[in-house]
Amino acid sequence: MAKLKLVYHPNEVLEQECEVVKNFDNKLAKLLNGMYDLMLEADGVGLAAPQVGVLQQVAVVDVDDRHGKIELINPVIIEQRGEQIGPEGCLSFPGLFGDVARADYVKVHAQNRKGKPYFIEAKGFLARAIQHEIDHLHGVLFTEKVTKYYEEDELEG
Repeated sequence: MAKLKLVYHPNEVLEQECEVVKNFDNKLAKLLNGMYDLMLEADGVGLAAPQVGVLQQVAVVDVDDRHGKIELINPVIIEQRGEQIGPEGCLSFPGLFGDVARADYVKVHAQNRKGKPYFIEAKGFLARAIQHEIDHLHGVLFTEKVTKYYEEDELEG
């Protein structure tokens, strides 16, 4: 597989519904590996397949906590509680940040790269990152949920 490249807004692939993954094969493993490498290279905490031009329900998240690398295939939020409001950015929108309201806790059902179902529970920042990536898989961009925008230097100050 050729090296993956980020897709930037306004590319229409970012606003499309992704297809359910049915083949848990070497091609999927290569996609996951490439997405993870690109996410780290771009200094992100999550990346969804449409952000590399692939319309499949595949995302990776790593917020540098005890969970480490999380691979989400066909993820579905089955429970959510609470609310948090905080800044978000997106690798497909370089330099753009804004406040977004998200659930503070989520329980997600997903599959791993071999197709084995699993559940993950997340709170706080990890819950935010997972919700952001799952939104991507349904063509929903964080800009649709922003209540207040920031300039990059406002976040650093």
